[in-house]
Formats: sequence, C-alpha cells, structure tokens
Amino acid sequence: MKNRTSFSLSVIAGAMLAGTALQSAFAADANTENFRQEFLNGKLSWEDVEKRAREEGTVNWFHWGGSEELNAWIERHVVPKMKEKGITLKTTRIAGTREAVDLVLTEKQAGKGPGEGTVDMIWLNGDNFYTLATQKALFGSFADKLPKSVNFEFDPKVPASQLNLSDFGTPTEAREMPWSGEQYVCYFDTSRLTREKAPKDFAGLEKWLGDNPGRFTYVKPPHYIGNTFVQTVLYAHNPKGNGFKEFQRPLSSFSAEEFAALIKPGFDYLKRIEGNLLGGGKAVYPQNQAANQSLYNNGEVDFACEFGLYLVASKRESGAFSETTETLAFPASGMIKNKNFLAIPENAPNPAAALVLANIMSTVELQISKLQEIGYPLGVDLSKLTDADKAKAADAAPSHHGVSAEELGSLAVADTNASLVKVIEKVWIAYIERQSQKPFTEIVKDAMKAN
Repeated sequence: MKNRTSFSLSVIAGAMLAGTALQSAFAADANTENFRQEFLNGKLSWEDVEKRAREEGTVNWFHWGGSEELNAWIERHVVPKMKEKGITLKTTRIAGTREAVDLVLTEKQAGKGPGEGTVDMIWLNGDNFYTLATQKALFGSFADKLPKSVNFEFDPKVPASQLNLSDFGTPTEAREMPWSGEQYVCYFDTSRLTREKAPKDFAGLEKWLGDNPGRFTYVKPPHYIGNTFVQTVLYAHNPKGNGFKEFQRPLSSFSAEEFAALIKPGFDYLKRIEGNLLGGGKAVYPQNQAANQSLYNNGEVDFACEFGLYLVASKRESGAFSETTETLAFPASGMIKNKNFLAIPENAPNPAAALVLANIMSTVELQISKLQEIGYPLGVDLSKLTDADKAKAADAAPSHHGVSAEELGSLAVADTNASLVKVIEKVWIAYIERQSQKPFTEIVKDAMKAN
C-alpha cells in the first residue's frame, strides 16, 4: 500500500511539473505573440524593441556559409555591432537556404508557435521566400517599420521600388528586408578569349561552341545558379517576343499546353548545345559555382556565369582569379538582376533581437563596408541616401573590369516568378538530364502536377 501511495504521489507530482512546464510554454508563446502583434500594429517604440532584444540576449541567423570572405566580414563587423546592443549573434552556416526553410516548416508542422522555433532570421530570396509566404510561416510586415527603412524605396510609384516590393514575382509586403542585390554576370579570361570573339548573345554562343566545343558549360539545375542560366535562355527564346515579362506570370495563370509552348524553344536550344558543352556527348554540369570556378581556373572552360556584380574584382583581389579575368556583358537579351533579403520566421525564438539585427544590417555604414570589403552590392537604394553617403558608396564600389555599371544596368531584367521555378527545374531534369522521350507537353504536365 505504501509503495502504491508513493507511486501515486510520484505520478501526481510529475503531472503537476509537466502542467507547470506546459503553462510556462503557453505563457511564453502568448507573450511572444503579443509582442509580434503590438510591433506590427505600431504600438511599440523602437526603444521597447531594443529593451526586449536585450532581454532575449541572442539571435540565431541562418545563412549560406559558402563564402569565407562573407563569414569573416560578419565576425568582423556584425558580431561587434550586435554586442553593442547587448545581443549575442549566433550564425548557422548552411549549404543551401532550403535547409533553414525546411527546419522552420518542420517545427511549424510540429506545433511550435511564436517563440518556440529555432531560427530567428534567414538570408533568402525567390522560391524560398515564396514557400514561407504561402505556408504563412513569416513574422509579418516588419521591414517598413524599422528605423533604417528610410534607406529603402518602398513607394510603388517609384520604379526603383520594384526590386524591394517583389521577390521572384511574389509581393514582399515588407515581410523581408532587402539586404543585398545581385546580377547574373559572366566572366572570361582575356588571355584565352578576346572580348571581340566572346559571344554576345545565345545565337553567338551556339556558333562559338560549334567552333570551340567543350569550352563552356553551366551549373547543373536545380542549383539556383543553373536555374538562372536556364531561365535566361528561356527569356531569350520566348516565342511571344516579350522576353522576361511573360515569366512574371504565376503558374496558376498557365495551362500546361500554354506553358509548354512558351518554354519549348528555349529547351530545344539547351538540347542543341548540349553536345558541344564541356564533356562532349556526355555534358559535364558542375554542381555549384565553386566547381564551375574550378573548371574556369583550371583552363577547362574559357568563360563561366553566376551571380556576382563585383565577383571579378573580389576574386582578382584575393588572387582566386587571374589578372586577365574580366566581366562579360552576356547575353545582350538581358541579365537577371534581383535583391536578396533577410526574413524572420513566425516562430522565431528571439523576434526582437531579429528586428534589431535586420535594422543594423540596413545601416549605410555596414552596407558600404559590405560593398567595399567583400564586393557584396548595396541592398539600400542610392536614391534614398544623402549626397555624402552616395559619394562614399561610389568610392567603395569595386571595378567591373571591362564593362561599365551603366552597361550592366541597361541589361538588367527581372527574375522569374517563383511559382515557375520548380516546374522549370523538373522539366530540365526530365528533358535534358534524363533525356525523356515523352512528348514535351507531357513532360511539362508531369512537372506541373508534381509542383
């Protein structure tokens, strides 16, 4: 009887402790949700946000960790700035943004609400933002409420605002803060290929490959670098003749037949050049930009393409590229440009600290430092800066080596609507990589069903 009584008391005590822990979790959840709502509704001062951020004490930033220059810059500049605010910045360096997005969604599906997640902030854009937005997994419209939002153009009447208001065709609605900007560019070695003989457009590339087989390739989709090359090809071969504009439409606006007709000419082009890419009859598609850079540096290809307005300057400065490497404005039909952003998940454990981090990353000081030291373009808009800060930014900008900023700007075109990206990926895998013999429209139908 005594043992039975002890067991009963233990069970009751355990249940009480569990209940207390559950009540505590509910209280924390309610407290965080209350903070979120009050901030989004404009009921909190910035001093209130910073006070709570100090109480949270930590912020967990998940970002692509493939650049040692970027990692070192964060440690050198961002960590101390956050420390001044009484916040410890913890970075999780990931191979791909999808890792952080999947973690957020997994925790959300497990019932982890506001304050109960792992991720405070993610560096992302495009389909990853689209995924979190459609899953209602974002903190809310915070970007235009931060003190440093004055450095960005959010007025839809101003053309420059479009890179801030739309992310791969998805309205941002201030649910992410612009942090940097990029353009898809190509680079070549002038000791191996003269600028006069370098291809200017995709017709020129096809002819050049016929004369110089194996001297070019592109990153393998679904890596975003490879996706972007494919999308650029599709723009140039758009049978409707309106280039990138047709690709701003969401997937829901296309029938399978209509979308197949839109992208077939571009995919036929990719099929035609495949035999003349690196590897000949069995084309070699590098897995990422680092692998593609290795092919270039080893002299296996004469030019390569990836995102990086100041990539050539940065790599020449570090010795990673030869002094004869220059930027190539290719293709003349348009080079995709976009911004990348900082987003806060709905269940961020330290939302106030995440807001402070987003604000600090938007300061002119850090933006110019990022540009000058590691060649990462400004996310802030020059039109919103003072004349003095504009001059500092101009002085900080590295050379484009061989082309002007104006020339690159004149070729800038918008990125593909995020809802189309995965379909294009799947079509590439089926039609190019796996050499499917199905009718092209059937391949597209399968890709749309699987999306």
